[in-house]
Amino acid sequence: MHPSPSQDRKLAQTRRGWFITVEGIDGAGKSSHIEAMAGALRGAGAEVLLTREPGGTPLAEQIRALLLHESMDAVAETLLAFAARRHHLQQVIVPALAAGTTVLCDRFTDATFAYQGAGRGVAWPMLEQLEAWVQGADTREAGEGQTAVPPWHAVVPPGGCLQPDCTLWFDVPPAVAAERLQQARTPDRFEAEARSFFERVAAGYARRAQQAPQRFVRIDAGAERAQVGAQVLEALRARGYLAPHGLPGH
Repeated sequence: MHPSPSQDRKLAQTRRGWFITVEGIDGAGKSSHIEAMAGALRGAGAEVLLTREPGGTPLAEQIRALLLHESMDAVAETLLAFAARRHHLQQVIVPALAAGTTVLCDRFTDATFAYQGAGRGVAWPMLEQLEAWVQGADTREAGEGQTAVPPWHAVVPPGGCLQPDCTLWFDVPPAVAAERLQQARTPDRFEAEARSFFERVAAGYARRAQQAPQRFVRIDAGAERAQVGAQVLEALRARGYLAPHGLPGH
């Protein structure tokens, strides 16, 4: 017997782990701080799963390779990104959250809005429809309504859309990011884009932040690395993620 919708919501509030995402344009420096974030969360007593998008499963990693290195149009990019995301959610993120694990993810759906939406020009409403569909609970008919299938029932109620609890947005001027990328490894298909592309992507992130101010925390990623790290820890502390009483199961 599956939980009722009201039980679904209660379970989602009491059992699920925190879902924290890290976003920013290429060259923002976010990836260099993720391990430290995971360490701080573990130090506060959380079990932490560190993952990334596109990727996180063998199938999604194959899709990532296609996205980074194969030529395709914006619609194909978008559909592949969401296909990888659904598999990642089903196989990794949702089971971890349902088990009370804190999931720390290097990029999530905000990146699709920023890169494919603002960067490539894919219509925002199309992305919103895909977001609702792909991040919606796996459900089945139950009497007069729908009930979420485990482990979704512990994470999001039927009709809901899984969203991060907190998104740390590493905001950096595209010119600074471009300079950093010049000093990095051989660029992939996205990293090789013109600065005008990243200016659009940065504007896309700003738009998403305006739409969801309650979950976005802006990090000034143009600062020195130590200062950026301090901002990150302060953001986690302010949200209660570094206090034992703020962790799932405590």
